[in-house]
Amino acid sequence: MSTHRPHRLPGDARPAIPEATVARLPVYLRALTLQAEAGVATISSEELAAAAGVGSAKLRKDLSHLGSYGTRGVGYEVDYLIYQISRELGLSQDWRVAIVGVGNLGRALAAYGGFASRGFRVVALIDSHPDLVGARVAGLRVASADDLEQVLAGADVHIAVLAVPAESAQQVCDRLVGAGMSSLLNFTPCVLDVPDDVMVRKVDLSSELQILAFHQQRRAVQEGVISPGDTGDEPEPLAEAL
Repeated sequence: MSTHRPHRLPGDARPAIPEATVARLPVYLRALTLQAEAGVATISSEELAAAAGVGSAKLRKDLSHLGSYGTRGVGYEVDYLIYQISRELGLSQDWRVAIVGVGNLGRALAAYGGFASRGFRVVALIDSHPDLVGARVAGLRVASADDLEQVLAGADVHIAVLAVPAESAQQVCDRLVGAGMSSLLNFTPCVLDVPDDVMVRKVDLSSELQILAFHQQRRAVQEGVISPGDTGDEPEPLAEAL
């Protein structure tokens, strides 16, 4: 799976944007949007960095890849920087999304109202369960997985979201790639095997919770709520277990 490639559209003479910078652009955009909604017209790099949770030097370097350097003593124009980042992320276009798997997670994603305001439109829902096929969810009729390729082509889908059970994730992924999908958002707990020209972004909620549990446990130890020896039962020694 190839997920660490610099980004720049073909024909653009500017240097490619590092993947780490691309990953932070949505964070900057979210912080800027909140500032714009609050009526803020200009913002310093220090203020924006604090709102985004990064260092100001890193933020300035990231924004320099967009050709945005701000004005000394003034900072960045909020509306213009929103436009620059949105353009770089491709949010000025209408991206058509299909959700494959209409269980609890798929339904929640389909009903989420924030996609449209960010340039994404869910245009197709696909599932294999007979009780779901033909049902209407979030205003869309659920199509059969048997017709996946035809549905993707007919709806002119650009991005596919996988919210299927783990055991079928790779098979569904193979069909999506075979149907021409090159941008996949993976909500399954699987590492998908895809060609190098296919971009997969993985959303692993359980891993994120485990990371939070790790930090919560360390904080509890530091605060004396638990002792280092109380962080869990030690496994039995192998000889004793046998």
